[in-house]
Amino acid sequence: PHSPSRVLHVHQIPNGVTEEEVISLGLPFGKVTNLLMLKGRSQAFLEMASEEAAVGMMDYYTPTRPHLCHQPVYIQYSSHRELKTGDLPDQARAQAALHAVDAEQPGNQVTESALVADGGVSPDQGSVLRVIVENLFYPVTLEMLHQIFSRFGFVVKIITFTRNNQFQALLEYDDPGNAFHAKMALDGQNIYSTCCTMHVDFSRLTSLKVKYNNDKSRDFTRFDLPCGSGQPFLEPSMPPAYGTQNIIFPSYSGSWVVPAVGFAQGAVISSAPSEHMTAPGATGVPGNSVLLVSNLNSEAITPDGLFILFGVYGDVHRVKIMFKKKENALVQMADANQAQLAINYLNGQRLYGRVLRTTFSKHRTVQLPSEGQEGQELTKDYSNSPLHRFKNPGSKSYQNIFPPCDTLHLANIPPSVTVDYLKNLFASAGSTVKAFRFLPKDSKMALIRLACVEEALHALIELHNYDLGDNHHLRVSFSRCSM
Repeated sequence: PHSPSRVLHVHQIPNGVTEEEVISLGLPFGKVTNLLMLKGRSQAFLEMASEEAAVGMMDYYTPTRPHLCHQPVYIQYSSHRELKTGDLPDQARAQAALHAVDAEQPGNQVTESALVADGGVSPDQGSVLRVIVENLFYPVTLEMLHQIFSRFGFVVKIITFTRNNQFQALLEYDDPGNAFHAKMALDGQNIYSTCCTMHVDFSRLTSLKVKYNNDKSRDFTRFDLPCGSGQPFLEPSMPPAYGTQNIIFPSYSGSWVVPAVGFAQGAVISSAPSEHMTAPGATGVPGNSVLLVSNLNSEAITPDGLFILFGVYGDVHRVKIMFKKKENALVQMADANQAQLAINYLNGQRLYGRVLRTTFSKHRTVQLPSEGQEGQELTKDYSNSPLHRFKNPGSKSYQNIFPPCDTLHLANIPPSVTVDYLKNLFASAGSTVKAFRFLPKDSKMALIRLACVEEALHALIELHNYDLGDNHHLRVSFSRCSM
């Protein structure tokens, strides 16, 4: 086996597999930057944007092989460090497929006319998808759709309904690029083997308005919403009728398969082959409030640091860094909804030079160590911490939940603190300040843009609750907008 490389070698590809299907193998793990198809040899080379993305892809596909056209394919690191395909023949289809995907990835400046011409996302296609499920032989729930579509980005809202005797849903992503990738990968896929086929298209709506959190509608940023007249608010887990089995992640062969366990007597469903795989980020118990956080930098991270970071997306009650394997930790949130939110936003973020992996844990609670136990300083209880952001119902914090970005929102700044003081403060924490400004209507608040998202994560951990004097402690969060 070769050493890690951002170029991956895919072999034993069945006849008839398209460039789009090969690209879709890498989409859940990051941006795909190049592709070389060798159809005569049943092989392909896939280039990811970063080595971290390639490593994440290999870590996932090594124990559980992916399938294309119902047949397993094999993936390994290539000896190549990059793909140079400019002068090679028959590259037009691969480049067109890459261009269609790349058109909606963040930071791309492709013109609107080029997007439409190459089959990409046209200007009127935004963040809202419409899903119609045909051949509804088995029930489909909001929780199922959330688990399936969350693999392509943070699903902000879901509304399900029945129209013309068809089960339908509207899903809103936080980013149009995520919606585009989900549509590409999921349109025409089956939730169950041979039935419950999803037809995914862009909705004409630009956003969704959700009034109630129940089994028919859900706003994953507003856990303070009432249940309304529907059923009580369900945690994002599989319904009891399905046992504890997880939805199987797609093989990109045209079907999503749920194991035939826990269904009504007499129901017949094709079981998944043993090579199929459980969804990344859902290997523990969905609906649990305890998270497993792995691939941490053990020399830099502390329980307090994890408390501050995960506290952006919910109230952290306990943190435990593993004594014998300090790159792993357990983080117990106040409830399962906040745990899901933390997974959506923090999984895959780069922290202290390592790519963070966040998933549900198999543990239901974090046990506190006994007195005098070795390594007891690695476990801390924060249940009664005054730094919880969401302890008050209806708190504005519920409306100010945003993904990690390079721009931070600063609040609770006393009048005596100057621009230069704050710039120097962030510089002393290792940040490179690119821009700074006080908000015009409130001098107690400011925006500060740093060199990258990773620097913003570090600064938030280091400086949230920093004592500025005059009984003011700095409040740091991610900003809605960049500068």
